[in-house]
Amino acid sequence: MSAPQTVIRAENLSRRFGSFVAVDHLNLEVQAGQILGYLGANGSGKTTTIRMLLGLLHPSEGRAQVLGYDVAQQSEQVRAHSGYMSQKFALYHDLTATENLEFYAGVYGVKEAGRVREVLESLGLAGLGGQLVQNLSAGWRQRLALAAAIVHHPGLLFLDEPTSGVDPVARRAFWDLIYSLSAQGITVMVTTHYMDEAEYCSQLGIMRTGKLLALDTPDQLKRSLPGRVWDVFAEPLLPALGELENMDGVLRAGLASDHLRLLAAPRVEVEQIQARLAAAGLAARSVQPGAPSIEDVFMFLTGE
Repeated sequence: MSAPQTVIRAENLSRRFGSFVAVDHLNLEVQAGQILGYLGANGSGKTTTIRMLLGLLHPSEGRAQVLGYDVAQQSEQVRAHSGYMSQKFALYHDLTATENLEFYAGVYGVKEAGRVREVLESLGLAGLGGQLVQNLSAGWRQRLALAAAIVHHPGLLFLDEPTSGVDPVARRAFWDLIYSLSAQGITVMVTTHYMDEAEYCSQLGIMRTGKLLALDTPDQLKRSLPGRVWDVFAEPLLPALGELENMDGVLRAGLASDHLRLLAAPRVEVEQIQARLAAAGLAARSVQPGAPSIEDVFMFLTGE
């Protein structure tokens, strides 16, 4: 069996805007066929990373190769073989769905007869080809933007916050499309700030203030947490949070809907949590072990 092909390789990739460091010495490898999720808050450096990998921004330091091409010296080749879907869905609202896709097919030099129709059908857009984009819902515009990004058969697809502004049903349906494209051999790098979407990725990178804090599978990242997770149902909630935040052995405490979520050292037991709350005159209705989540990992690593 041949070794996996490295589709993206970045070495100390950095980008500064004046004194502001948007991406700080990023080292990254993405293998063919992966769905790499890039998780981080707005301003963490996700979009800047993609723009450098596409050759749209020159690195201030470091280097990167995408699909075997140097992003600084061969940016046109990178973009010719990659698909890019930006946050704002770069569509022409006064054109129909079919006209938009025909335009992008022309930009990419697609000569294949029937390719536009094929892509519309594969993304469930065949019945909407004659509609103006301005009349489409956000979910359908999202699919059309994806169609424009894959009309030229790219080997690598960059999706920058592709599900922002669409409802949860459309978000889940969009991820089904991502899985379908991955099954066809397209490598995908997708940025998101939705914790649940991070679970769908085969590899996950966590960004904060321009730094890549961790890169691994979602399951391995959850296993790497240095302690146990507890769900604490206590009354009143905010005073209980204040007590547990300052408890010895508690690594992180936060609100989670109607209860508290703790990450605590392995030595911390239920009885100690209950005793701490009781000593402060607070009632612990229930203390239960919790299953680690990507949100737990993100909050611990970023300190948020």
